[in-house]
Amino acid sequence: MHATLPLLARTDFPALRRRAVETLQVNLGYRCNQSCQHCHVDAGPHRSEQMTRETIDALLDFVAASPEVRTLDLTGGAPELNAHFRALVVAARSRGLTVIDRCNLTILDEPGQEDLAAFLAAQGVEIVASMPCYLEDNVDRQRGQGTFERSIRMLQRLNGLGYGRAGSGLALNLVYNPQGACLPPPQEALERDYKQHLATQYGIVFDHLFTLANMPIQRFGSMLVSKGQFDDYMTLLRGAHREANLDAVMCRSLVSVDWQGHLYDCDFNQQLGLALQAGDGRRLHIADAGARELAQRAIRVADHCYGCTAGQGSSCGGALAEGAAVASPCTS
Repeated sequence: MHATLPLLARTDFPALRRRAVETLQVNLGYRCNQSCQHCHVDAGPHRSEQMTRETIDALLDFVAASPEVRTLDLTGGAPELNAHFRALVVAARSRGLTVIDRCNLTILDEPGQEDLAAFLAAQGVEIVASMPCYLEDNVDRQRGQGTFERSIRMLQRLNGLGYGRAGSGLALNLVYNPQGACLPPPQEALERDYKQHLATQYGIVFDHLFTLANMPIQRFGSMLVSKGQFDDYMTLLRGAHREANLDAVMCRSLVSVDWQGHLYDCDFNQQLGLALQAGDGRRLHIADAGARELAQRAIRVADHCYGCTAGQGSSCGGALAEGAAVASPCTS
């Protein structure tokens, strides 16, 4: 059972307003083949929620009516475990959308998914893969025994298909999360370390490293509470807040969609139940709104938003700006 998290909705975080909606980040369900300690959606093998075909059709109707939407960012859980994942990818790519698969790598090695990597390559899907360290002990401690070795094999498989190689058109980006209650180190320097180590030790190449701060919600937030670190972590995030990061936070151009089709300003608000609302107070659904209606709306902010503006900043595309190191890579 998770520890009870403090309420985060009352906040002094600065007011924000969305611009145009260019990206839909879609949570296809909470089922996952892993149960990572930093997971902010509490995903795992025990979860059964998944987006239905009806909701996916409504999602595609939204895209068809919204030419300003250029990217479909698929997440979960393991988004690939949704029964309609491949059909959605094919439909989105046929409409000219950039499709991002937020992949935990080990899903590519699961029974029944042996052809998944080849499918992603054939569709030109961009892969953003979780790789919280380049050292085996740290990855296995955070994500489970044997995860590192499986992840290395899957990265080698992706390289064999052209992912991460210059001129292939197949983007492969990795994601780093700190081990504990600290902020990520500067992204550029850590990316150099990752590239050198993975290339030297395993012959692996990739495009970019994204550093993401851990959000004080769900599984990670509960861990902080159980260890008596929640208040200290919030103090760290607040103290490292940089006004300059406000202009580039992901919610400015992104809308998050949960597995039932309800709309949120970001994936983190989704996990806190802070939905976009219609005039009568109902939660907005993907079938009831268009991108133009969502542009210029006020964004619902709360204390966890400091996780996106602290230090170098944090978004689904990594750091917003280079900042001073707060913790050593892979050691916190």
